[in-house]
Amino acid sequence: MSKVLMKGNEAIGEAAIRAGALNYFAYPITPQSEVAEYLSGRMPEVGGVFLQGESEVAVSYMIFGAAACGARVFTTSSSPGISLMSEGLSYITAGECPAVFVNIMRGGPGLGGILPSQADYFQATKGGGHGDYRLLVMAPASVQEAVEMVMESFSLAEKYRNPVMILGDGLIGQMMEPVAFPEHLKVEPSNKDDWATNGMDTRKSDKRNLVKTLYLDPEELNAHNLKLKAKYDRMRQEEVRYEPYNLEGAYRVLIVSYGTMSRVCRTAIDHLKEQGLEVGMIRPQHLFPFPEKAVLDAAVKESCEAVLSVEMSMGQMVEDVERSVIGKRPVHWYGKCGGEVPTPEEVMGEVKKLL
Repeated sequence: MSKVLMKGNEAIGEAAIRAGALNYFAYPITPQSEVAEYLSGRMPEVGGVFLQGESEVAVSYMIFGAAACGARVFTTSSSPGISLMSEGLSYITAGECPAVFVNIMRGGPGLGGILPSQADYFQATKGGGHGDYRLLVMAPASVQEAVEMVMESFSLAEKYRNPVMILGDGLIGQMMEPVAFPEHLKVEPSNKDDWATNGMDTRKSDKRNLVKTLYLDPEELNAHNLKLKAKYDRMRQEEVRYEPYNLEGAYRVLIVSYGTMSRVCRTAIDHLKEQGLEVGMIRPQHLFPFPEKAVLDAAVKESCEAVLSVEMSMGQMVEDVERSVIGKRPVHWYGKCGGEVPTPEEVMGEVKKLL
């Protein structure tokens, strides 16, 4: 499979096209604006639709409308933009419409800064908008993995009739790496005739399809939420994905890290090994559902003395790590959240402090 050198943001846009998503609505915000810039020229070449909305709020409802009609649709944004889309995300999830949202995270809160961050973990994995809902959240650690996750995300969104979020930090969007676009990840859209508002004539049916989010009867609303919860429980059963690193031997510390931060941790682990100190790592590739059992199993290994969550935030994923470990081992956090990326040497220093 041939590879081409591409910037992360541009590769994300191309991956969506290769996956058959030809409807893109967005609003520019650093550090992901190159996606829109790339697709503004690329979409007309493939017969797709590019539309810059007047705001992120407007974009989220454009996506709702297109998804409700059965179209493969996606957007990209960055932290404050996703905040503005969160109301629409709640509606899209309630309406059980498949769509893909890519968040190339920047520092916050507020306007914060435009450098890399992982401080939107809570926003992505705990809902973000109002009501009881969940997103399937994928976290790439390289441009190639971002391509593959974007391509796969559309079929996952359709499988669950639920939005999927790709959560990458600013480094993913701005770095350049060789990428390939695997053909096997292009999956034909599922049949949506039983629910999409795609026209009775189109589907040769006398049945009207209705996509709605309003349930004034409390029993009906409760039943709808139970239906959605069953979907999220199914995700927990079928969509846990993680990468183990250096867990074969007797490691003394377990690191849990995701995204590009995990690449820094991998380098730190290699250097510590050279110094005679064994450290293992679990890298969650899906943040929801979180790999709880994998983290617990790795943490309770007899040689393991402590668990360290390393992230570019003030300590968000660490709460899921603590919940997974359930007090069997001490859990610690290390991170930065201003655009600085912790170095391998800093991670090594934190590991040594624990011992």
